[in-house]
Amino acid sequence: MLIELDDLKKEFVNNEVVTKVLHGISFRVEKGEFISIMGPSGSGKSTLMHIMGFLDRATSGTHHFAGKNVTGLDDNELAHLRNKEIGFVFQAFNLLPRTTVLENVKLPLVYCHERKFDPSERATDVLKSVGLEHRLHYQTNQISGGEKQRVAIARALVNEPSVIFADEPTGNLDSKSGTQIMELLQGLNEAGNTIILVTHETYTSEHAKRIIKIKDGHIIDDYKVSRRRLARDGEVLK
Repeated sequence: MLIELDDLKKEFVNNEVVTKVLHGISFRVEKGEFISIMGPSGSGKSTLMHIMGFLDRATSGTHHFAGKNVTGLDDNELAHLRNKEIGFVFQAFNLLPRTTVLENVKLPLVYCHERKFDPSERATDVLKSVGLEHRLHYQTNQISGGEKQRVAIARALVNEPSVIFADEPTGNLDSKSGTQIMELLQGLNEAGNTIILVTHETYTSEHAKRIIKIKDGHIIDDYKVSRRRLARDGEVLK
């Protein structure tokens, strides 16, 4: 089992005011799954993703990753695990300005202490895999929104992470570019990558193989998609 969450709770305290965000979240993620965590704004889905991706920690409950209890790890240990095992794709792309596409994708390798690749060669190979070999030396302000998200996906892939979190990855894109990004994510999943998609859109969530619905910090549904939306076939469902 890749991820195991048991009775996960999260609360924030501000000026002695306690805001409870997650209320006893429990579920499992197997290696190779494509899961959509779906819910409206304020449902707790982004907070949950931050905990699962080691950007934050739960207030209580247990969190196992690849069989290891990571609940009590300190910030440095979480940062090391995050860099080694997690890839992120965000709605706002989060690319470095005034740098090239290649430099952006190389960045995670700079912070990797267990370097397995030559940074330039690895980044070039991954950019080729997402169809951007012709944009290697372009500045990030010289490419389209869809291309920026492809760069973000390449950066998420460069360290060969165990899981990729995609947080509203089509939110800043037109429908055509959004469909291309979902097709790319589906292709990565078919190649064996574990994908966890965070979205508020039903249409986008249906590209996954399993949907976990969250409302007010509670899981209200968790089911496998019987009629999956396939990006490469447009409106065709399987």
